[in-house]
Amino acid sequence: MSMIETRLAELGIELPEVVPPVAAYVPAIVSGTLVFTAGQLPMVAGKLPATGKVGDGEGLVPADDARQYARQSALNALAAIKAVIGSLDRVTQVVKVTGFVASDPSFTGQPGVINGASELLGEVFGDIGVHARSAVGVSVLPLDAPVEVELIVSFA
Repeated sequence: MSMIETRLAELGIELPEVVPPVAAYVPAIVSGTLVFTAGQLPMVAGKLPATGKVGDGEGLVPADDARQYARQSALNALAAIKAVIGSLDRVTQVVKVTGFVASDPSFTGQPGVINGASELLGEVFGDIGVHARSAVGVSVLPLDAPVEVELIVSFA
């Protein structure tokens, strides 16, 4: 078992299968020593756990739930990375995280939501999980997902 797989097991996390694309793209691609993932939705067993906009009102996805969905999206991105480089032990740095939050117009907590992804990467990779990041509010995401996360990592 690899070091990262051991770490995931210690955290009680099982890396999911790669989420199949919902359009004309691939889940991740290698360019030089970087892996770029496509935007990853918080799919679990082929389904979104929730849909809609994130916010603080009735009928909206609560920010705490969305934070967990960002975490799941990051796990899905790690699965895509592993599929193209063979082992997460090859990751030398999480370079950039970009997170999109389908937001109610009054919601401004996008950074807190995307912390779900950032904190997971820190738990899994330690110091090499520290990264640059953008957290962006958008009006709608594919399949009406509440969050979407993409990663750029370097590897050896």
